[in-house]
Amino acid sequence: MHVLADELNIRLDGTIAGRLLSGLGRRIYFPKGIIAQSAEAKQAAHTANATIGIAYRGGKPLIMSSISDNLPCLKPDETVAYAPTAGVESVRQAWKDQMLRKNPSLDPKHFSLPVVVPGLTAGISYTADLFLDEGQRMFSGGPCWDNYGLIFRERRGGELTEIPFFGNGPGLNLEAIGAALREEAKTGVVRIIFNFPNNPSGYSPSRAEGDALAALIREIAEGGADVLVLCDDAYFGLFYEEDAGGESLFVRLASLHERVLAVKIDGPTKEDYAWGFRMAFVSFGSLGLDGEGIDAVIKKYMGAIRSSVSCANTPAQYLMLKTLEDPRTAGEKEGYYRMLRSRYRTVKRFIEEKGEHPVLEPLPFNSGYFMSFLCNGINAETLRRELLTRHGIGTVVLEEKYLRVAFAALDEDKIPRVYEIIYQAAEDLKNRR
Repeated sequence: MHVLADELNIRLDGTIAGRLLSGLGRRIYFPKGIIAQSAEAKQAAHTANATIGIAYRGGKPLIMSSISDNLPCLKPDETVAYAPTAGVESVRQAWKDQMLRKNPSLDPKHFSLPVVVPGLTAGISYTADLFLDEGQRMFSGGPCWDNYGLIFRERRGGELTEIPFFGNGPGLNLEAIGAALREEAKTGVVRIIFNFPNNPSGYSPSRAEGDALAALIREIAEGGADVLVLCDDAYFGLFYEEDAGGESLFVRLASLHERVLAVKIDGPTKEDYAWGFRMAFVSFGSLGLDGEGIDAVIKKYMGAIRSSVSCANTPAQYLMLKTLEDPRTAGEKEGYYRMLRSRYRTVKRFIEEKGEHPVLEPLPFNSGYFMSFLCNGINAETLRRELLTRHGIGTVVLEEKYLRVAFAALDEDKIPRVYEIIYQAAEDLKNRR
């Protein structure tokens, strides 16, 4: 094993992160190579910096006119230069400051400066690289985003086990979640990813449910098991009911227990309507890690980034920084939020007025971009194709039994008609059987 990996492993030995590291996680390190040496030179090479592979003129990176003309608000070093492996420092700090504003109960001493990654998918994937080995189990809610299967099962060779998050009640099936995690705790390690607001259901836990989940994780940690909790907060902030969400579950977990490592993966993709930026942030929190331990985890994370994409998109980071600093942003986001909340309410009203359907059973939803139906008595894929080929309506099927509808993509005046067609098409399929 490389000496730099050994150094980081020694710093992490005996900590929650050290115990959770995968084989790759133990092998990975951030090299003292070109990137590290260039970072040192950036601070000290006052005469000339001949480290990084960028062509400069007059101290500025060369840039094509076609690029500079279309990005007039950014300087060359904000567009075509490489970003640091962990991300632009000012962008990372600005995102952390925003996290604290949105989550006022979050203690800044108990979580790291976020690391910038090329999208939330990459953030989840790199975290799996560090903390999931072949054959090890990762829990998620069921139904879940289909990319979890690709990441945890196909890519890492782990086992993805879905816990049925919804039972017969209006919210989370806390009994099923507790039973699954307590049983897994007998192995000594529990790994789970929480995605709230959830894709595909569009559900976020109530404050009481969030407290119950945190209490469950604490109970398991106090019982002697190590717990890795990933908070996939892709749709954070899009809460449409008074008791839904509020603060991220990460707030409760980041300083919960020495045996809990919490990882928050979020970004502007959905929160700031910047889907194509392909940038996200990963933050770590644990009572079991001091500043040196957090630094070692980040160094390993930088190794995962460096060995794959090298660094995240530079102009996207600076454009995001300008967005965070722009006085128009808060008002525009509030306007978009109200628009999406109104669409949500239109869907909710339609379902409530229609009452019970013979085929379609809506899963609990109160947030995010989506809602989903459990299809009883018909194949969801058959319904999807029927909607697409006969009615020109695009939907998504998961696990052959869930039909996901992205109401965020529908103009509000179209929602009643679209849902009327979905309801009728499902009933027609049922009657044909």
